[in-house]
Amino acid sequence: MYGVVTRNPDEVEWPDFDRAFYEVKDVTGRAAEPLPEAVNMVSCFGDTAAANSNPELVPVDGEGTLATRDQRYFDWAYICPTNEDYREGLLEIVTDCADENPDVRLDDVGFPRDGYCRCDRCERLFDEWVEENGVDGDEDDWYEWRAEIITEFVAEAADRIPGRTYLTLYPDPYPGHLYRRAGLDIEALAEYVDEFVVPLYDVHYGTTYWLETIAKGFQSLLDPVDVPFAIELYAVDAEMDLDDLIHATEVAESYAEHVCFGYDASNAAAALRRKRADQQEGVTHRPDDEDD
Repeated sequence: MYGVVTRNPDEVEWPDFDRAFYEVKDVTGRAAEPLPEAVNMVSCFGDTAAANSNPELVPVDGEGTLATRDQRYFDWAYICPTNEDYREGLLEIVTDCADENPDVRLDDVGFPRDGYCRCDRCERLFDEWVEENGVDGDEDDWYEWRAEIITEFVAEAADRIPGRTYLTLYPDPYPGHLYRRAGLDIEALAEYVDEFVVPLYDVHYGTTYWLETIAKGFQSLLDPVDVPFAIELYAVDAEMDLDDLIHATEVAESYAEHVCFGYDASNAAAALRRKRADQQEGVTHRPDDEDD
């Protein structure tokens, strides 16, 4: 099964794709109305516009560093997952999406990376959690608390999604990395997620050994929880050669249940058409002989 990820409403019904993810809210903060024909997609805690308008929403590390694009390792700004007002707003968007289409994809879920968040609210909530659970409050407890925060949010969102709940994963399957980086407890999340989506982006896919390695890593990570995953490839026609994109697709579908293509439906559709045509090469179709 092949899908597309798009910001263009007219592309969600292209016949080349079996499924379309439509961005209703992206990491810039841009918003659009959900569509009934698509799996509507919500960037949850990535929101540069909200961060710019209210820096108090932004997570900080122990040194007070904001998780914004000003840091070399962030491509967009983040919002602290413990901010109740922002979370409620996200859940309202999820509800609006589910009203149009029963399936919804949750994108950019989690804390921005290791060390976040140490804002006053997170410190207070963690201290309360430590007291309630009678634990020491050490680093391991802090990571466990973060994971509970994220799992609770996903559970609340999934409760509002009558169909399939999709969840995007940061492309790092190394044991423990998703847990420590973002607060994603795969085993706990599996109860609420119907399919994970892993973006593995490159601008030309000239080599694919790394793609195979990461895909195999996610296969090993997710097999025990019995939740399927899709791989999302980057199809923007900048330096992209269709043959390279086709080869990347063949590698991805060897491990993932589905493959989808991000942000250039035309390029993706062209690759799929050529791939399907190549599969039919060597087959000759002859009309039945007709009587004179």
